[in-house]
Amino acid sequence: MELGVLMEFHDGTGTRMQSEFVGILIRMFPNMAAPGQFGPETREPGLKVWRVEKMKAVLLEPAEVGAFYNGDSYLVLEHRGDQGADLHMWIGEKSSRDEQVACAMLATQLDSFLGGDPIQHRQVQGYESPEFMNLFPRGVSYKEGGVESGFRRPQGGSGPVYRLYQIKGKRNIRAKEVELSWQSFNKGDCFILDLGETIFSWIGSQANMFEKQKSREIASLIRDTERHGKACITDINEGEETPEMLKVSDATGQMKLTNVSEKSPFAKDLLVWEPMRRRRGRP
Repeated sequence: MELGVLMEFHDGTGTRMQSEFVGILIRMFPNMAAPGQFGPETREPGLKVWRVEKMKAVLLEPAEVGAFYNGDSYLVLEHRGDQGADLHMWIGEKSSRDEQVACAMLATQLDSFLGGDPIQHRQVQGYESPEFMNLFPRGVSYKEGGVESGFRRPQGGSGPVYRLYQIKGKRNIRAKEVELSWQSFNKGDCFILDLGETIFSWIGSQANMFEKQKSREIASLIRDTERHGKACITDINEGEETPEMLKVSDATGQMKLTNVSEKSPFAKDLLVWEPMRRRRGRP
């Protein structure tokens, strides 16, 4: 029977996978989520995050924590020593059923390794609990791609990879990768434009105070997780774009690397924000 079908037998509450169900899966699929993947350091207090890769739990480097691929599933452990532990299964919106089942199996193994102490939680991308979000003071970022899809674009230092993130939320701020186009922008949100060596934190004129406060923190998170801490962050308010900002092709709406001016300040008509707004029906 396919794992995706077996997944339907779960009670759907999203809080804790029944150990009997997972035991059945382990017997039926002995090569999945092999035991012995967690070492003694797992018992040490602190925050640890594992990504599920081909039925194995791969521990992330500290600099990678807080960045999630929407095609993957993750284990997030907050170990507080004598005060207990919480184990979160984070499910990306595009992760496969097989990967979700493997994540649940690995969570059960990790729970057993820790003597059954952790309280288990299931977190779905975009609907995480406040308790989960509080584990990441700088916020979280969602990127396109994942292990199973084979689509994980190279990171900093391996070529010109550009990304645009939309910052949304009030108290629980999230950064989601969106299409790299002027049409993705709007006045009511903040955006982060990652160009590799430079990261722009763009503040919409109608963005809420929480998004404004968190925008630079998430820009720092992206710098540390994607660009190995080497990118320069520049804050930009709507209407105050710098010469280094990008010019947009009117024909396609896609961003192109074009230097619009060599001097600053420069004439606002060098920018192409107004055509973008008219296409979106904005005044």
